[in-house]
Amino acid sequence: MPEIGLSAGTIDYQDTGGDGPTVVLVHGLGFDDSVWADVVSALRPGFRVLVPVLPLGSHRRPMRPDADLSAHGIARLLAEFMDRLDLRDVTLVQNDTGTAQLLVGVRDERIARLVLTSCEALDNYPPGVQGRILNAACRIPGGVFLLLQSFRFPFLARMRTSLGGMAKKRLPKELIARWYGPLLTSRHIRRDFTKFLRSTRKDCYLEAARNLPGFTRPALVAWGAEDRMMPPATGRRLAELLPAARYVEIPDARTLVQLDNPAALTEEIRRFVKDNPLPRKG
Repeated sequence: MPEIGLSAGTIDYQDTGGDGPTVVLVHGLGFDDSVWADVVSALRPGFRVLVPVLPLGSHRRPMRPDADLSAHGIARLLAEFMDRLDLRDVTLVQNDTGTAQLLVGVRDERIARLVLTSCEALDNYPPGVQGRILNAACRIPGGVFLLLQSFRFPFLARMRTSLGGMAKKRLPKELIARWYGPLLTSRHIRRDFTKFLRSTRKDCYLEAARNLPGFTRPALVAWGAEDRMMPPATGRRLAELLPAARYVEIPDARTLVQLDNPAALTEEIRRFVKDNPLPRKG
């Protein structure tokens, strides 16, 4: 994978290349680019697809000790990534952790289209029982380390109150090991992960929501129809705030819509881009 040095540290990223419309796929807390693998493969023929590995727990390279890894810090890092690669007219697709929302009205000049799949938004933070458990663990010395030990055992990770509650499909043990290996083996990665948990507050998503009505470019809100962690009602409220948004529910999917039903999500992204061509220049 290529890598790029940013202000917070060096990150890896995928880039399929090509001359098609540029799509940037953004993963959530505790995941990496592999969570988007099926969507990348499906979009590759007609799009340039990029997936930055953000420092949210499954990254392999620790960030600088003084890096701002709050939700706002991750959003700025995402904007910096797009700046450094000079990505233009981006279709930005967010899943799970809702950091892309924080760019709206602040650093959204490179975003031509916005896609929000099941993610933290409005007052849904920390989301679900999983989010509340994580939020509590990070307040206790050693709490995150102890909680993460459960991910050594796939049957525990697949519980409804853990990672298993985010997907309708059975999660392969290889993916669980890939996502949580860095957190289990590196105290520096745990430090980065804990930084996000301790510095991100509910009000950051409520504040972000105030900027959404000013985003008049095309938006798609594609929510997991069976999501319990990020309820569809949140997605509908989010779509109502975006003036040019269309709301759709992805069937047979929970939070990880790109794993549960990648074909349906990919089709929605393709149609969204086709139905919303860029304005002609000149």
